[in-house]
Amino acid sequence: MLVRGVSMNVKSKFPVNNPFYEVRHIRDFKDLVNQSEKLFSERPAYKLRNKDGIYYEVTYSNFRHSIYYLANSLVEDGYSRTHISVVGANSYKWSVTYLAVTCSDNVIVPIDKELTTDNMMDVIKDSDSTVLFGDKKYIKAVFARKDELPEGFRFICFDEVDIDGVELYENYLDVGTQLYRSGTKHLDSITVDPEATTAILFTSGTTGVSKGVCLSQKNICSVVMGAAGCIKVTEEDQLLSVLPIHHTYECTVGFLYIIYCGACISFNQGLRYITRDFKEVKPTCFITVPLLIEKVHAKIMKKMEEKTAGKLIFKIGKYASKFSKSMGIKDLDRKIFSEIIETFGGRLRLIVTGAAAIDPRVAEDFMHMGIDLYIGYGLTECAPLVACNNDRLMLPDSIGTPMPGAEVTIYNPDDLGVGEIWVRGPMVMNGYYKNQEATDEVITPDGWFRTGDLGTCDRHNCYKITGRCKNVIVTKNGKNIFPEEVELYLNTNPVIEESIVYADDVDDETLVSVQIYPNYEQIKNNLKRQDITKEDVQKSVEEAVKDVNKKLPKYKKIRNIEISETEFEKTTTKKIKRHANLKKKENKETINIEVEE
Repeated sequence: MLVRGVSMNVKSKFPVNNPFYEVRHIRDFKDLVNQSEKLFSERPAYKLRNKDGIYYEVTYSNFRHSIYYLANSLVEDGYSRTHISVVGANSYKWSVTYLAVTCSDNVIVPIDKELTTDNMMDVIKDSDSTVLFGDKKYIKAVFARKDELPEGFRFICFDEVDIDGVELYENYLDVGTQLYRSGTKHLDSITVDPEATTAILFTSGTTGVSKGVCLSQKNICSVVMGAAGCIKVTEEDQLLSVLPIHHTYECTVGFLYIIYCGACISFNQGLRYITRDFKEVKPTCFITVPLLIEKVHAKIMKKMEEKTAGKLIFKIGKYASKFSKSMGIKDLDRKIFSEIIETFGGRLRLIVTGAAAIDPRVAEDFMHMGIDLYIGYGLTECAPLVACNNDRLMLPDSIGTPMPGAEVTIYNPDDLGVGEIWVRGPMVMNGYYKNQEATDEVITPDGWFRTGDLGTCDRHNCYKITGRCKNVIVTKNGKNIFPEEVELYLNTNPVIEESIVYADDVDDETLVSVQIYPNYEQIKNNLKRQDITKEDVQKSVEEAVKDVNKKLPKYKKIRNIEISETEFEKTTTKKIKRHANLKKKENKETINIEVEE
């Protein structure tokens, strides 16, 4: 069945985001699992490492059975609409737990494993969870405080552990397996309401304010089908899962969408092993965030610079790639840059990135190498994808067009066309858990979700993000400054690793200021010595900011610089926690910049 989504934008007034690939309809997660097992039965759903480092495969048939076995145990124990938490590293057991819980008509609560134990306890309590699945490390930490949890709270550990009161995942799975094989197949008789809340995701984002986002299977399935309508992934593809799977971006796109397409998933064992994993897994697909891919790009460029005439060779290669594409010559770009592609295992063809803006030059470079880099936009509240570049559109400075099924509009645009991005459609959440007031603040009576993001839309229905509503700097004379725009200029300078732009009101003037974490290695390379001083860093940063100021109108020019000696605090998806870092700006030495008229 072809799913046809229609978006009516106030600027275009015609359908703009119909899918261009055939999409098979899925009603819910059980439908997803059953269809994938039927279509891809003996193909590998997972390629995993055992304790000895040897890879083995799990077929779609085996994956479905694991889900059904675990769900059997849950239903047998009387769990229905029960809130069940899960915490741990990306793993097969985590994936099985997620689908077993949701397919059995229970509610999954994924927990960020990077949270403190205090914060984990808050999520468990605030979500009204009564069961916790997870890795031994986190189970032990929470179990130590079991007296704070409701009577009868259960702990089920993914690993071997000898703690009285903690059950083993394998034992719990075996119970469901024996029931299934004896003819008790609980899932066969369970029907899930696709519009009921199936997952509660607590996200602090960049503000530190924790809210439980309630998503339904309809929400998530609509995004899975929307992605299938505009990005081609097949059973021949191999994904290397790197981002934390508890986050809806990786969970929906890097897990459920991959299963829908019949591709194979492998898990990165940690960023320190990513080079090894690329070589061993040889992925074709990679889902990441801008910070990570920009660092990879920087390493690639550094290696090119170390070669004789490396920069020139890279430049010539880009021109040759562009020319070959214009002539319809396939894969010449991959041959030209074969050495670089080999560092990713030799088969990488697709990178999907989101969560923050990316340097357009980085996106362009990967495209010239023969690797499609698609930039997307989304929010946890939208399960998460709202807009994306795709197989027919790649704009390095844009988030693309709305996903099939999504309605997107720019609310109350100013003279420059900048306004708040509003979204409506099947991907919009049910609301915030036990927080109707907060829900009413972001969802209008007619179903529009106020994203809090500012953006523009062109006549082709392509969107650009300019910043966050809460971050906009309004000068004394009424001009708007979007910090994210200035930060993008700053972060493209090789001397600057990270930046946070903010404003100080002094007398009758608004002064644009910035916190900067410098690229110390780049400064050392520029100065051709390792023993750099504080003054060297300050001078390098000051010159970099002055270069940026030349590109900005006077009211946007940076007046004050604060240099941070450490990286900025970030979320687990590598977004800078803007407000948390700005609170720490006191007691930092300030460099004043003279602004040229």
